[in-house]
Amino acid sequence: MRPDKHNLSTLSAATLAVHGGNVADVTSGAVRTPLVMANSYLLPEDPATMDWSSPDGLVYTRNQGHNQVCLEKKLAALEGCEDAVVFATGVAALHSVFFSFLKSGDHVIVSDITYQAVWRLFAELLPERYGIEATFVDVGDLESVRNAIRPNTKLIHTETIANPTTKVADIAALAEIAHAHGALISVDATFTPPPFFRASQHGVDFVIHSLTKYINGHGDAMGGVVIGSNPLINKIKNDALVDLGATISPFNAWMIMRGSVTLPLRLKQLLNTAEKLAQFLDSDDRIAYVYY
Repeated sequence: MRPDKHNLSTLSAATLAVHGGNVADVTSGAVRTPLVMANSYLLPEDPATMDWSSPDGLVYTRNQGHNQVCLEKKLAALEGCEDAVVFATGVAALHSVFFSFLKSGDHVIVSDITYQAVWRLFAELLPERYGIEATFVDVGDLESVRNAIRPNTKLIHTETIANPTTKVADIAALAEIAHAHGALISVDATFTPPPFFRASQHGVDFVIHSLTKYINGHGDAMGGVVIGSNPLINKIKNDALVDLGATISPFNAWMIMRGSVTLPLRLKQLLNTAEKLAQFLDSDDRIAYVYY
């Protein structure tokens, strides 16, 4: 199959998992995307003909590489979005959003149940060092979220399903609140990878995943991604990817590309196993509570 010859929006998630972003090797004819271990790429005879303002040009792998681009196209297609940018870790992906869209004097609303690295960023590092204020709110209480909004609120950040309490956020309602007040919304969707849930279809501006977890699924490669519209992702590529240097290696990008092929199949089994495990634990009187 030639994914470049098809409208990706018409393909099923299972087909996208296998073929999305895949580029056959012109030199060998190999049908799977090869691993390209190069630091730099050929420039045109006249470099002045290049569009140096484009974040997608292949020049130097710290900025962008072949395997990274293929993975980005696949993840954007799976999420149903225009663009994506991959990073070395999920935390790097999270930080890239905050770095690119927040400045001193801004205010952020953060879920009171959030990943430890995000909690420390907003509770300690960003307020103390960069003057970015944060209010931690029970995002399940939408009135509390509305009451926490300030004139300088620029972002609402939450998780789709919180790690580890499995608390579920009303993503569409939070997106509506954010946009009504001129703010953006970022969502860590690591616990709900596509096709299980597509946060972008519920008004989310930045869909963030730790690729290390479900999307790769093999426990052998680390990575992170931010998925969204072209303008927002281009700003992250120009600001955070180029100048912070948290670039995913070509090898890890290739490994995650390979691991994600089985994502829809693995999700079915994971959901089935989780349901049976929850039912088993819930039937045991010695267990006080089951988070499921």
